[in-house]
Amino acid sequence: MSEKRTTVGTIDTEVLAFTAGRDVELDVVLAGVDCVGSAAHVTMLAAMPVEPAVISAAERDRVVSALNEIRAKAAAGSFKIRLRDQDVHLAVERMLTEKLGDLGKKVHTGRSRNDQVAVDLRLFAKEQLLGTLEEVAALAEVLVKLGKRHAKVPMVGRTHMQPGMPSSVGLWATAHAESLLDDALGLLQVLELNDQCPLGSAASYGVPLPIDRSLTASLLGFSRATHNVLYANNGRGKLEGLVLAGMSQVMLTLSRLAQDLMLFTMPEFDYFRLPAAFCTGSSIMPQKQNPDVCELVRAKAVRVKAAETAVFELVRGAPTGYNRDLQEAKEPFMEGMATTRASLRVMAPMLAGMEVNVEKLVAGFSPDVFATDRALELVAEGVPFRDAYHAVKGDLGALAAVDPREAIRLKEHMGAPFGLDWALYAGRIKEVRQAARKRKRAYERALSALMNAPYVVGG
Repeated sequence: MSEKRTTVGTIDTEVLAFTAGRDVELDVVLAGVDCVGSAAHVTMLAAMPVEPAVISAAERDRVVSALNEIRAKAAAGSFKIRLRDQDVHLAVERMLTEKLGDLGKKVHTGRSRNDQVAVDLRLFAKEQLLGTLEEVAALAEVLVKLGKRHAKVPMVGRTHMQPGMPSSVGLWATAHAESLLDDALGLLQVLELNDQCPLGSAASYGVPLPIDRSLTASLLGFSRATHNVLYANNGRGKLEGLVLAGMSQVMLTLSRLAQDLMLFTMPEFDYFRLPAAFCTGSSIMPQKQNPDVCELVRAKAVRVKAAETAVFELVRGAPTGYNRDLQEAKEPFMEGMATTRASLRVMAPMLAGMEVNVEKLVAGFSPDVFATDRALELVAEGVPFRDAYHAVKGDLGALAAVDPREAIRLKEHMGAPFGLDWALYAGRIKEVRQAARKRKRAYERALSALMNAPYVVGG
């Protein structure tokens, strides 16, 4: 058996590859947040009231400068994690030691890779959640604009997929927009739960040093530290599951929207026409324009839910304290967030370029669609509802002359086709954007001050 020497001991090569797993690849995206986590930790160590100082103020500055160099490498795509590093944490420590010598060996004082990865994932999740909120708002805005532009266009409202009552394109589009805006509220709640710093909890049981966990939390732009050091690590997996639950709700909305689009763009309906650039062809049938984007969004909603379930199952039977099982939660966590964001980004321009076929929408009405409205008209004239119900049911042909455009104009109460509050939707979209941008600015200010260099949240 061959062996490799690592920062934490000599390990059989095959065992090393098995235990490192995909962290060597996945952790590359955590390099930036790992560097800022280390910067906050050494800043706290430099302020720790002990003699002699573990790290001096001057040494702290040297470490932060070296961390900024590593951040630059990561941004340029030249940051590499070796197998013997095992993960991003030991890769960064190796680079610091190569550059700073014994000073680099001091950086890990009072912490564990357990709280390192916990803080990295919370910082990474914060950045992903902020980006997701912007993308949710963007798609909601596209849907509201679509609805407002076609607010007076009638559309058959369906239950059980069968014709039901007069509706409108405006009502249909804003129903999906409102669902997304509720999803955004869920994401904001997850963002609040995520806003706790686990750094300083070490291996879950604290350290016999006068560390200042509140300082570390503040330096990293968290509103507070996770109080209980054991829960700080027990929260691993639970937090990822909550984030994925929020993403799953977004994907649920997108999946139902995608399903509608697949139905209503069929030639048999032809209500809507997707932009050609968002449809794919067939290798054998020259005429085909397939709604592959919609089909894949529907399928990817399952994958995101599966990621949430996978993380739940990994944690469900785990005993208290850190367990290596948690390493396997990283990939579904990252995949679930990336999949949700990619789906939002592809749906927005597709819907923005979608054509609405007014002629087909109007032609889709048959007399029976107006039955309920006519029964309620009779009720307004004093006829008991059940009598009106049966009278209309027995003579549906009498409704053949009803104009669907006029039918939807009669529905003016709150939230009905002609009672939609466009200012309400605009206000809610603005609130989501403002909430995300306020948090992003505060976060970027905190990390820029910590690093003595600009920190900008990426895409």
